[in-house]
Amino acid sequence: MEKNLEDDWYPIRMLDNRVQQGEPLVLTPEVRGLLQRTAPTVAINEAETEAALASPEKATALLQEMRRRITEGSRRLSRALNQMYRLRDGRDLEGARQQLRELLAVEVVPHYRNIAEGQLEKLGD
Repeated sequence: MEKNLEDDWYPIRMLDNRVQQGEPLVLTPEVRGLLQRTAPTVAINEAETEAALASPEKATALLQEMRRRITEGSRRLSRALNQMYRLRDGRDLEGARQQLRELLAVEVVPHYRNIAEGQLEKLGD
């Protein structure tokens, strides 16, 4: 992962788990820093991030959106790659490429996009 995204993505998941269990989000300097560092890795711009840090409620929504993008993007990428490999192994290179193009049409997380683009390049698109 670029700059070891898991260093921030894992704490985002754990923090979101605690919030989902009813623990209020407290905007400590550490939590603010985590949200600010993670935002660009899930395609959330600085202005949106700073606006969300104005209140615990907005920051909670930001945290949940980050978690959603990480989780849903990972699932989308896994499905697309599995389909792509299946099609590639069946010698349907165009079908394999199409799986990645469809993923790229909806995916916003830069890390997941980079993986898909790299795979598409390997398929000769």
